[in-house]
Amino acid sequence: MGQSRRPVAYGERVQLTDRRGRRLTVMLEPEGVTQTDRGFLLHDRLVGLPEGSVVTSLSAAQLRAARQDTGQDARPVDPADEEEDGGRRKPWKASRAIGGWQYTMMRPRLADFVLSMPRGAQIMYPKDIAQAVSLGDIRRGMRVLESGAGSGAMSLSLLDAVGPEGGLTSIELRPEFARVAMGNATVYFGGRPAWWDLRVGDFDHVAADLPEASYDRIFLDMLDPWNRLDAAYRVIAPGGVLTAYVTTTTQMSRLAEHLRSSGHWTEPEIDETLQRSWKADGLAVRPEHEMIGHTGFLVVSRAMAPGQEALRKKTRATKDFYGDVDDSHPTRADGGEDLSVLELRDISDRKLRKVLRDLDHEVGVIPPGNEPADRCDDRGTHLR
Repeated sequence: MGQSRRPVAYGERVQLTDRRGRRLTVMLEPEGVTQTDRGFLLHDRLVGLPEGSVVTSLSAAQLRAARQDTGQDARPVDPADEEEDGGRRKPWKASRAIGGWQYTMMRPRLADFVLSMPRGAQIMYPKDIAQAVSLGDIRRGMRVLESGAGSGAMSLSLLDAVGPEGGLTSIELRPEFARVAMGNATVYFGGRPAWWDLRVGDFDHVAADLPEASYDRIFLDMLDPWNRLDAAYRVIAPGGVLTAYVTTTTQMSRLAEHLRSSGHWTEPEIDETLQRSWKADGLAVRPEHEMIGHTGFLVVSRAMAPGQEALRKKTRATKDFYGDVDDSHPTRADGGEDLSVLELRDISDRKLRKVLRDLDHEVGVIPPGNEPADRCDDRGTHLR
């Protein structure tokens, strides 16, 4: 029976959503109690319910009575929450004891789990994860190499995509992040995924021990992916897809140029995903005021066969596109700076001559003495 067809059980995460759209993610445990700002949720009363059930929070008195009936400790909250300030209970402490607030209970989707899971490192947004899996062509049964597990957000989707028939090897530099990633994966899958090989160390040293051409796909999430291209090419199979996630334009540009100059990778494809939600409530149909804008770039390229040079589109390279202005010190014959050579040449000399020739012709058509009259705006200001 599929997970969604059976009642929720201890050891599972559930997502509780109230009528205002506020979400709360809870790990169910025996005799567990979750305190919200609108009362208490007794885990024992949630276990055994199907997804889509509406549950109601308990007041402090109801919780105390319920725990007394089962022989549990009658104290409803942590002792620190019962402390009084100057002989008077803090008002927000009392408000938490009010029950009767309803929540819809569901198992969290993977995107919900990623956004609510404990994390140490910054995670990728679900919009970028989905694009990475799609554009990286990561499918069932594939062997994937990942660098930079972080808190495990991308790792969860990679593990889900390849399944137990495939395999994921992740390399994480920091041991504490590796522990966070493995903990999140264990909670999500209900046990440690056997098809995940999580290794701690730097990419160059760990990748040096991996067999050649043994991976179908590679995903890089690191500060300097361009310095890992040689190691990545050694372990990826011909035709394999390399996907890199970078956050700045300088990283993106540098990676693209290194992919081109190496000759081992096809012309990189670069994408950015923006996400905007919409509101549809009767006649009020409009975009939400807030949206998820830039988070990062996805750079995708494929590995050439050994001994084969990647084909490149022939362009007329000029220093305007590939040079560095700070490295240029143009001078005139008199020793002064010749700043004219620093101007961008986004038009060819031939086209520029044609444009000037056409303009000279049109100017010559204007009758002599036909001077334009001054224009004034509404306030009498002259406009030229």
